[in-house]
Amino acid sequence: MTEQTITIDGTDLCYETFGVPADATVLLIAGGAQSMIWWEEEFCTRLAEAGRQVVRYDHRDTGRSAGSPPGRPSYTAHDLTTDPLRILDTLGVGRAHVVGLSMGGGIAQRIALEHAERVSTLCLASTSPVVPAAHDRRLPPPRPQVMATFTDPGPEPDWTDRDAVVAYRVEVERPYAGSLGFDEPRYRRLAAQEVDRTRDMAASMTNHFVLDDDTPTGFRLDQITAPTLVLHGTTDPMFPLEHGRALAAEIPGARLVPLPGAGHQQPPRELWDLAIAAIVEHTEKLTPDSRRHDWQRSRFRAPKA
Repeated sequence: MTEQTITIDGTDLCYETFGVPADATVLLIAGGAQSMIWWEEEFCTRLAEAGRQVVRYDHRDTGRSAGSPPGRPSYTAHDLTTDPLRILDTLGVGRAHVVGLSMGGGIAQRIALEHAERVSTLCLASTSPVVPAAHDRRLPPPRPQVMATFTDPGPEPDWTDRDAVVAYRVEVERPYAGSLGFDEPRYRRLAAQEVDRTRDMAASMTNHFVLDDDTPTGFRLDQITAPTLVLHGTTDPMFPLEHGRALAAEIPGARLVPLPGAGHQQPPRELWDLAIAAIVEHTEKLTPDSRRHDWQRSRFRAPKA
């Protein structure tokens, strides 16, 4: 369990692994403005103890990965999609069990559609379809407390004041809580970790949300071939449960596991037994060549760091 940083085409990407490299790999993709620490160490360790190599990583502009000036990201949404594949290449992993949350769930959907050969199974958590359907989904919008964060955002903190930034990071999460409530001590602990290891919090809290949508056209969810699990909070105020139901209905053979009382978040500790058991069961669908990688054909071959 040691953080590593690779540099590819001048871009630093920080990642961490848990477990035995010979085991099947579970790749955890965090949400927008989230560094890897939101996939908590104990959560990752429990997955590893179930016989998985677990990989978590910092998106660009989060944690110890490469940064850009606030409001001026030097990368595209496509780069965020291919970054985890570059990390898998570095680890010599050809196929992985891909778990994506919120924006990370959008990235996971794109990987499953654009690079299906890299995905053993897919798990989509607290997310929504990123490609259009042949019908009108009519999915419900975010709840009013979340919409208010878009229409009437609060003032930014003094980014040089650590305590103020930690408090701000905590408050950013509050509107996304579900009926289980807002675990403020947990969020304060994670926010402090994030602030202390992030290069530029102003950029981290801004840049993912100003990227242009470059999702390729022509894809549909029914083209996803990977066995798919959908984990979705029953009281998610950002993407109400109907979003998870739409994913499960449109992806062939997908299974929906509702998370009772969860909001828009990584599965809360109260539901770890349910969520981890579901992921472990789902990722038993192993492929014999899950660690084989054809380096000559890879579009994302990484140079040695």
